[in-house]
Amino acid sequence: MNVLLVDDEPLELEQLEYLINPLFPFWKLYKASDSCQAVAISQKVKIHLAFLDINLPGKSGLELGEELRQHNPDIELIIVTAYQNFHYAKQSIRLGVVDYMTKPVIQSELVDILGKYRDRMPHANYSHVIYDALTIIHEKFADKLSLADIAAEVHINPTYLSRRFHDEVGVSFSEYLMQYRIDVSKKYLIAHPDWSISTVAEKAGFNSQHYFCTIFRKSLNLTPKEYREREK
Repeated sequence: MNVLLVDDEPLELEQLEYLINPLFPFWKLYKASDSCQAVAISQKVKIHLAFLDINLPGKSGLELGEELRQHNPDIELIIVTAYQNFHYAKQSIRLGVVDYMTKPVIQSELVDILGKYRDRMPHANYSHVIYDALTIIHEKFADKLSLADIAAEVHINPTYLSRRFHDEVGVSFSEYLMQYRIDVSKKYLIAHPDWSISTVAEKAGFNSQHYFCTIFRKSLNLTPKEYREREK
């Protein structure tokens, strides 16, 4: 499931991502700091669920919700706001918002709200073999991990696994693993400012700092150090 997180406060976005990822590791999370970024993302990817902060620069979260729903009537909306305001709640109900959360987001409340989406996790569309393969990647990404290793663990031929992985996930095994390691490294860079770039590289599963920096820059057009500085 594709999930859009919209908030103009980077720490709020990081917190939501941090809370959601362990609960739904197969969800694809997209982050935006304003309505323009959010709309641009929604035009490229079909968003199934959106968390919208009400107080955004430019259009409000409620106005953004209306625009997102015009392009995608099936999208489900969750409003996240620091304002306990009846007027906002009334507008949310009119818009068809499925839930209304107040800041700071409490993990137990988020778990309750997202419980209804468990059956909609994308792994429901994956075969048992690919689901197992993805689970191994998410658990052992920091290890030296090859397609042959995973094929042995799920008891199938590597060539067959490679073909099934690309057909069901949409990218090759190596591309998925690399992107997952980059995503993990981004979290480590922010969550552990005391870690060296070399340590981040090792923890994320890269075999050298140089290779990590090369791949990271190719993916984000920033060095790991520049990314860390930007996200402070």
